[in-house]
This record gives sequence, structure tokens and C-alpha cells, in this order.
Amino acid sequence: MATIRVPDEVPSPAQDSETLNKAFRGWGTDEKAIIRVLGKRNESQRKRIRESYKEIYGKDLIDDLSSELSGDFKKAVILWTKDPAERDARLANKVLNDKKKTIEKLKILVEISCTSSPNHFIAVRKAYCSLYDSSLEEDIASSVPFPLAKLLVTLATSFRYDKEKVDKEVATIEAGMLHEAISKKQLDHDHVLYIIGTRSIYQLRETFVAYKQSYGNTLDKDVDGCPGDADLRSLLQMVILCIEFPEKHFAKVVRDSIEGFGTDEDSLTRAIVMRAEIDLMKVRGEYFNMYNASMDNAIIGDVSGDYKDFLMTLLGSKI
Repeated sequence: MATIRVPDEVPSPAQDSETLNKAFRGWGTDEKAIIRVLGKRNESQRKRIRESYKEIYGKDLIDDLSSELSGDFKKAVILWTKDPAERDARLANKVLNDKKKTIEKLKILVEISCTSSPNHFIAVRKAYCSLYDSSLEEDIASSVPFPLAKLLVTLATSFRYDKEKVDKEVATIEAGMLHEAISKKQLDHDHVLYIIGTRSIYQLRETFVAYKQSYGNTLDKDVDGCPGDADLRSLLQMVILCIEFPEKHFAKVVRDSIEGFGTDEDSLTRAIVMRAEIDLMKVRGEYFNMYNASMDNAIIGDVSGDYKDFLMTLLGSKI
């Protein structure tokens, strides 16, 4: 359910590279040409463009984009043009290097670990090691306070089965284990971490259903009512949401980024860029269901210029 619109006939990577290089030359930059090319190419096509650009001009496309563009438009285009695994590795590292690791920033680690495919997340972890000479889990353990680190390290080391096979009996048993941990006010209990960190997305969704059937409340509601560490509670609730309804999570990220005073452009960009080739169509639908409003119109009303045009291009609009 991607939203980007790749043309039926796409120029060769060399032709796209030439168009981009021309956009950088002369007086000023042709931002519209950059949007027309990069905003309408999928992951594999963008990779070939990066390779072709380097081969023809001897320069890194990301470096040229960085020197020619500015502001939130630059951030969005670069985030989109990078290899997705490298992009997510850099996003994670930025969070871990921030002196103020607020719960909102740590939630980016949950997004990456819980809404990525198993193979993509492995690629993120490999990219992280290559870029920073350290593992993602090591940096989490050394920079995030306990007990948040305990949960995040568990997520960072997971490799989930990605097929739809589920075991209803296991779901019922593990729903009981989760309920017992919550009853004992132990959200970081080993049983909780084992279940959340190892089971497939489909198995966990079945467990969440079994939990509600057995105990009346949703798991999220009972976690919310559990006394103790508020940050751990908030982080675990986000894990549950990202596993059960990732499209609802990203609809909320978009909404929160444009509501209130000012715009959180970084969060808005991250949500659109991360999901444009995955499920942004579903995110758009959930946004309407949750807020009775058009996500596209909300974004158009809150941002402007080339930045707006680029985001709308990723959303499939004709600019």
C-alpha cells in the first residue's frame, strides 16, 4: 500500500543522474527537477541513481544534495535518497547520541525495531555496525537508563518469524503470563520481554486478542493502568501499538507533528519517508478514521514551498 507513483516509463539511471546534475548547475538550484526525479523513484531505482551519479561525476549524490539544498526540504530529500538501512541506522544513532534522551526520542528506536520487516531490521543493525564500529544493542545498553534499556535491547536483538502462522494455545498461555506480570506491577519482567521480543508480529497480535478475550481489557489499557515507571509504561504501550496497528501509530505521529504551536518537521518527514513505500496509503486511511480529516489537506495547510511539494509527491500527488 505504497503511495509513491513511479512513472510507467522511467529514464535510465544515467539520464536521471544527468537531470539531477543539471539541476545543481547554474544560478540557483532547480528544486522541481529534483522532486520530479527522486520523488518518483523506488528504493532500487534510487540506489542505481546514486551509483550512476558517482560513476559519471565522481561525486556522492548525497553530498551534492546537501550542498545545494537547505532547510527541511534538504533533510527530507536526503533522508529519502539514502539507503533505507543506513537511514534508519543514522536515525537510531542520532537518538542515542542526544544528551537529552526523552521518551519521545527513544520511541524512534521502537519504530525502527517494531515496524520494520525482519530482513530490513537485520540490514539496519549491520549498517549500524559498519557506520559506528559498535552494535546498536551495545550503544543502547551503554547510553539508555535502566529499565528502558532492558526493553530496547530486547527489541534491538530480535529477529522475528515473518509468516502468518499462529498458535492460539500459545497465545492464550502467553496472554496469561502478560496478565500475571502486570498484576505484579512488573512491566520489565523476563516473561514480558521474552514474549514481546521473540514472537512474530502475527503471533503477538493473536496474543493481544486472547488477552482481551480472557481479561476484558486490552493489553494496552492494562499496561496504562499499571503503577510504576511512567516512561517504561509509555514505551511499552508504543511497542504494543506499533506491533498491532503500525498504520495507527504513524497516523498519530503525523497528527502530533502538525497539531498545536509550530510544526515538528523532523517527525513529519520521518513518518512520510519511512512509510511511503510500505503502507502510507493505510496510514492515510487511519488518519481519516481517527481524526475525521484528510491527512493530505492537513499537511498542505501546515507546511509550504518545496518541502510541501516533496512530501506531497511521496504521498502520490501530482505537483
